[in-house]
Amino acid sequence: MNMTHYMSLLADNQPWNLIIFMAIPVIFAETITITEFFILFNKNVQGGLRAFNRICSILAGLYFTGVFLYLFPTAFVPLTVNGEWHSWVDVVAVGFYLSGVLFLLPLALLDLGLIGRKRSEEGKVKLHFILVSGFLVVAHVAMIFGMVNPEIVSGMAGMNH
Repeated sequence: MNMTHYMSLLADNQPWNLIIFMAIPVIFAETITITEFFILFNKNVQGGLRAFNRICSILAGLYFTGVFLYLFPTAFVPLTVNGEWHSWVDVVAVGFYLSGVLFLLPLALLDLGLIGRKRSEEGKVKLHFILVSGFLVVAHVAMIFGMVNPEIVSGMAGMNH
């Protein structure tokens, strides 16, 4: 089976690439989401759970920014310049994966107090929830499209004949 570059990245150098590029960011996001639910339901924006949530958010944002800064010039740019994409699903998988930085970096900046300073505490919590949710959406889109065999999709164009 032909694989997307996203799936090839995860399959190479087992288990390290899977841990580095998928497990760590997704576990961070899921941890942030679960703790966020407890924070929201208990209406407790202070305390140990919120501190843990904030630390995870900062670490996730900085970590994924590092992943983005590594993969964009070493994978995305060369694949684009050399025309090596394995169909549009490959571009969607990698593009959505890398777009996670648009959610996790602001999440870290929010918890570092570098953005959203004029927002109320409720406004910050809402923005925090939107950002972590956005990351989970793009990460799952990347995973779904990343698992598609590009040969099937490129062969679908011939179905009209």
